[in-house]
Amino acid sequence: MLGSTHGTLTTDFRARVVACGEEPYAIVHSMAAAAAEGDLDVSGRPLHASVPDLDRFFRPESVAVIGASDTEGRPNTGITRQLIGWAERVGARLHPVHPSRKSVFGRACSPSVADLPEQVDLAVLLVGDPLPVVEELAQAKVKFAVAFASGFAETGEEGAAAQERLAAAVERSGLRLLGPNTNLNAFEKFRDDLDGPAIALITQSGHQGRPVYALQELGVRLSHWAPTGNEADLETADFISYFSQRPEVGAIACYVEGLKDGRSFLLAADRAARAGVPVVAVKVGRTEAGARTAASHTGKLTGADQVVDAAMRQFGVIRVDGLDELQDTAALLARARKPQADGVVVYSISGGTGAHFSDLATGAGLRLPTLSQEKQRELHEWIPGYLNVANPVDNGGHPVGDWRGRKIIDAILADPAVGVLICPITGPFPPMSDKLAQDLVDAAETTDKLVCVVWGSPVGTEDAYRTTLLGSSRVATFRTFGNCITAVKAYLDHHRFAASYRSPFDEAPRTPSPSFRKAQALMRPGRQLSEHAAKQLLRAYGIRVPREQLVTSAAAAVRAAGQVGYPVVMKASGARLAHKTELGLVKVGLTSASQVRDTYRELTDIARYEGVELDGILVCQMVERGVEMMVGVTQDALFGPTVTVGLGGVLVEVLHDAAVRVPPFGEDQARSMLGELRGRALLEGVRGGPPVDVDALVEVVLRVQRMALELGDDLAELDINPLMVLGRGQGAVALDALAVCR
Repeated sequence: MLGSTHGTLTTDFRARVVACGEEPYAIVHSMAAAAAEGDLDVSGRPLHASVPDLDRFFRPESVAVIGASDTEGRPNTGITRQLIGWAERVGARLHPVHPSRKSVFGRACSPSVADLPEQVDLAVLLVGDPLPVVEELAQAKVKFAVAFASGFAETGEEGAAAQERLAAAVERSGLRLLGPNTNLNAFEKFRDDLDGPAIALITQSGHQGRPVYALQELGVRLSHWAPTGNEADLETADFISYFSQRPEVGAIACYVEGLKDGRSFLLAADRAARAGVPVVAVKVGRTEAGARTAASHTGKLTGADQVVDAAMRQFGVIRVDGLDELQDTAALLARARKPQADGVVVYSISGGTGAHFSDLATGAGLRLPTLSQEKQRELHEWIPGYLNVANPVDNGGHPVGDWRGRKIIDAILADPAVGVLICPITGPFPPMSDKLAQDLVDAAETTDKLVCVVWGSPVGTEDAYRTTLLGSSRVATFRTFGNCITAVKAYLDHHRFAASYRSPFDEAPRTPSPSFRKAQALMRPGRQLSEHAAKQLLRAYGIRVPREQLVTSAAAAVRAAGQVGYPVVMKASGARLAHKTELGLVKVGLTSASQVRDTYRELTDIARYEGVELDGILVCQMVERGVEMMVGVTQDALFGPTVTVGLGGVLVEVLHDAAVRVPPFGEDQARSMLGELRGRALLEGVRGGPPVDVDALVEVVLRVQRMALELGDDLAELDINPLMVLGRGQGAVALDALAVCR
């Protein structure tokens, strides 16, 4: 690694070499030293998220408002007034700054930043162009700044260039900047009369956070709001890292339009996962098509949003689609205690309601266990014997109106297999619904188990809802079946994930393997490798390939076939040859010398006619009786190298059945990828066929991941297709491979 900078320096460090004139060896040496201390992985990327000290941003001791105004009718006047109120609430001293005003709202006004009476923690910039002010703030040693100004990257190329200049000035200054194109959400008034774990909110569009902010009116505590805007400096990842370390934060809710840096986001998500703090996110862009042009099947399979989705799932970020789901899921995760079991019981006063909800819940993946015969007998002490109490539990209505209602709820919650009780109340039916709501609230106060209620009334003004249910901090109340199911599944999944989470960054390789040095010698920058060269690359990483020889004459092909062993496969091999089958450049099942000799001539004739330059003809061992899979590497614009596995052969183009992960990841994630495939049953054996060597397939995935990590962005694409996975204990063989070097 130290002998060459090729393939080992990240973009940031390469830029540093150019900008600072430092010796490349010195930088690589320092990177190697850092890697030895566990700070960097094998490709020179950080392994831990830095946590910005944002205490003085959210709770400053002193604040400067640059461009403050008290002239009525001016936008800056309203902002100044709101900031004065916020500063008083957080106990900060506020200093107006304006070149032509002596005072603002009765407060002495400084003409410039340099004239401030003290060093300030936070500067709020109410100016059209924040760039000239940044240098002044740096000289005054201001810690944080907020830029509201718009007209930057959101407006196009010219604005993006202006934002780059602003970001560069901020980086030189040493201060941290929120914005530009942000708003006043960080300075909202939060209720201080609410108890329990809070939601911390991050939004790139301030208005999209309003539903979560409004949860305070339903009794859900909110602690922070970070409106990141264009993220010229401070980004979503910074706030995730910071909030995950705050003791009052029970969950982090995010509205994300675009990630600034994929690696930073994953490191932040990893920090939250280590701390056990759930992150719930709306990430727009599900329908965005991948914009890459790829030579391989792998590159065509994985769109940008599929990578984002997989990366979030990999690190425990709970992705939801709507703002209503965001608020309900975040509220539940913030407030609910750790589940004692994953069994869900649906309890209702209507058999139809219970059956409907149970169908939806089971379809979403919730486990609704059948209650034991003993528990059913107990419930039938209070519920008529002709009603179903196996799960869902139908009480018929009348028992909720008297003492039996609470007995039923307590009995269900006492079952050790039950972790969640959900009671859908489709509409108000006093006095039954009022008594049922009160019994559920009272029972929830006496148990550590989760009690959920779906209040289906479209009115929402009923006392049972507004006072009884929303007045309880122990009952999770929803307005729709769908949101309840989404939130409960996220709750159980999160705690299941957290219980077994091991950070993949702790196990990421720090130093290059011997395979890396072999592979470097095989790389051809800017070129696509021939199949033969690509298989050599696989061999360097211990991935099994068939016996084969590259030949350049018919006579040599016959000799090679004898040495490889009949039957054989013959293929054209060339650096610019991607999909050989379509051109008729693959022949299988050859069993004689005459067939081999004729096939050699046929393949070379086709190549000559098609204008394809060959480095020879491959004579390969024929491998049959397995399941064809595909394993590959592509480069994602945000996350860097990604690893994909799916069904191979012709099925890859027909079914598009694939799963993706962002390195680093461990064996558990590799196996999880296989579990996501619709065709996973093929690996287990179908129609009497034997199961295949899943362990060998997992090992190939992990070796490909190691290749992706070590070669970094020098490996633009890798496509192993088909990878023939043989019977259990017999391994896996890469029958074809394509590799593109950057």
